[in-house]
Amino acid sequence: MKKVFIVTEAGIAAEDCERIASGRHKDPFSVLGVHKVGAERRVRTFQPHAQSVNLLDADNKKLVAMALVHEGGLFECVMPPRLRHYRLGIETYDGHSYVSEDAYRFPSALGQLDLHLLGEGTHQQIYEKLGARCLHHRGCDGVNFAVWAPNASRVSVIGDFNSWDGRRHCMRFNPGSGVWDLFVPGIGPGEHYKFELLDADGNLLPLKSDPLAHFFEPPPGNASIVHCSKYAWQDGEWMRNRRGTPDLGKPVSIYEVHLGSWRRRSNGSWLSYAELADALIPYVSDLGFTHIELLPVTEYPFDGSWGYQPIGLYAPTQRFGNPDDFRYFVDRCHQAGLAVIADWVPAHFPRDEHGLARFDGTALYEHADPRRGAHADWGTLIYNYGRREVVNYLLGSALFWINEMHIDGLRVDAVASMLYLDYSRKDGEWLPNEHGGNENLEAVSFIRLLNEQVHAAGAETFAEESTAWPGVSRPVYAGGLGFTYKWNMGWMNDTLKYMSEDPVNRKHHHDKMTFGMVYATHENFVLPLSHDEVVHGKRSILGRMPGDDWRRFANLRAYYAFMFGHPGKKLLFMGNEFGQTGEWNHDTALDWGLLEQAPHAGVRSLVRDLNRFYVATPALFAQDFDNQGFEWLDWQAADTSVLAFLRYDTQGRFVICVSNFTPVVREDYRIGVPHAGRYRECINTDAREYGGSGVGNMGEIEARPDTSLGRPATLQLTLPPLATLFIEAK
Repeated sequence: MKKVFIVTEAGIAAEDCERIASGRHKDPFSVLGVHKVGAERRVRTFQPHAQSVNLLDADNKKLVAMALVHEGGLFECVMPPRLRHYRLGIETYDGHSYVSEDAYRFPSALGQLDLHLLGEGTHQQIYEKLGARCLHHRGCDGVNFAVWAPNASRVSVIGDFNSWDGRRHCMRFNPGSGVWDLFVPGIGPGEHYKFELLDADGNLLPLKSDPLAHFFEPPPGNASIVHCSKYAWQDGEWMRNRRGTPDLGKPVSIYEVHLGSWRRRSNGSWLSYAELADALIPYVSDLGFTHIELLPVTEYPFDGSWGYQPIGLYAPTQRFGNPDDFRYFVDRCHQAGLAVIADWVPAHFPRDEHGLARFDGTALYEHADPRRGAHADWGTLIYNYGRREVVNYLLGSALFWINEMHIDGLRVDAVASMLYLDYSRKDGEWLPNEHGGNENLEAVSFIRLLNEQVHAAGAETFAEESTAWPGVSRPVYAGGLGFTYKWNMGWMNDTLKYMSEDPVNRKHHHDKMTFGMVYATHENFVLPLSHDEVVHGKRSILGRMPGDDWRRFANLRAYYAFMFGHPGKKLLFMGNEFGQTGEWNHDTALDWGLLEQAPHAGVRSLVRDLNRFYVATPALFAQDFDNQGFEWLDWQAADTSVLAFLRYDTQGRFVICVSNFTPVVREDYRIGVPHAGRYRECINTDAREYGGSGVGNMGEIEARPDTSLGRPATLQLTLPPLATLFIEAK
């Protein structure tokens, strides 16, 4: 049966009036704003809170009173000839009067190329188009809102500026891209807002935060906040020196930190980004680290997730300040010579109803099938990497942090969960790929594209990947995933297990300290003693060391120095540097009082000296991933638990690393060395200044010609108990 449309005297179909008044019109621009009716131009506006509306000129002079054409609050009048710029004079029922621009007189602020690229999923500056942007548009200051919701039947932006009324700022739909947009004049930074959506059947959905918001209000609130950066960066030289091709031959020593629990104010509250810049950056610089790695700072609702369940991939968490405060922190890092790595989570997102879950009433960002779209372990949802707009959203986030926040690297969390369709799933709980395998081919394509684009932008990527997937840190053109580095979880697990053994039993586990060299050059490895190793009942790193206090600290010092000698970049989680005794607790600060005790202060002094020696000694980093950079001197001494090896730089200069993992002093211990001559002990973890017993090789050591150990010369050493030595030729 053909529907009959009743037309009002104003020339508007009654059904359109009802839809406008009820906030259910999918195309409000076809009704509101300026429209030609016959020979006339008519202005229409929907103001449900208004008792009267007058049409004003650009100088706010009244031109004509607008007529109420629908009792819901739809007003209309004939527009005077030659008038171009008009305003609305509104008087509310409570007697309040104000002047407003009409949002529906403005054309879209999104260009056709932008809409094409957004629809294609290839817009590399998506963060400059979607979300909330402060604009000067057609002679007026305001905020342009844009959001992707292709299956919604209506999307509105709501906030204090419209009394959170979803009928008043219904947005424009762009069918080719699925993007809704609206320029709201007269508002600016600081406005709280959300998106109100109706699904395809007209059902009202839970209010949604902006997926591309740059700022959020604190929990339990979940509104997005308009933020327009005015920050003036001071790190121009640093940014100019960033390169598109990663430099694998540089020193990398990372201090991993959770900003909320590194240190706190006396009342237990968090430090701000500015306070962290004043305290954390000098601390890390003094200890000689080259990088700071931040546990996720992308906005997240639940403190207990540590940031690993983010809900705002384009927003630094408000817990420590606003986005420009975060920029200031990064800027200060660069000015201090510290690179910044941000933990980034593209593997999953939480189910909070104000987030991405069923965003427009459909499984938009996630897979609809829970066998692909849900993480049973974490209770979270998995991104649909086969959808181009979702990939664009994730890539845009990565580039936002690099280009807009000047982040130097992204540590990508839970890569294994992305790569395998059967990750943590039983038979029948997962779907194979098109070839019948368990590889997530769509995720693989996304990861490769991510790494190519991040490198092109001058930043690096670090994969937290725990399986034997080949070529994680090999270039995409060589068939790899393209990460710059991969965390060496195998080395970490093996060596920590070895160090937790009583020294009397270590000879039976000697291979756990040597096996890492079998595959050390298969990937570009980082050796991580991270936050994951000091939680969930694992104890602190110091807590894993056996024996009495003296032996525990000696073990810890020997282990750290062994790590600094071993091929691979270095990473210590905060607190590890001074031997935190308890497990990490995200709700409290580190136990800084421990530094009043000499053994803890000694560990920190050692870490400082290890970092400085490492950065000054190319043999320890220049050929981390080249077989020419490492050579065993003694790897079979299981009975004595001694390990000795050489590290070489590209010029043939070398440093010797010797570790004695028993509490026995070994006098006259002989190792073969490349040439005779004078050598010196550079680092001795048993030195008194580190809390050790002071046993070692004072002054110069003479290597004499002697081929009995298969080398041109022999060095005779005193090996301190539970200690590691670094020795250089003079």
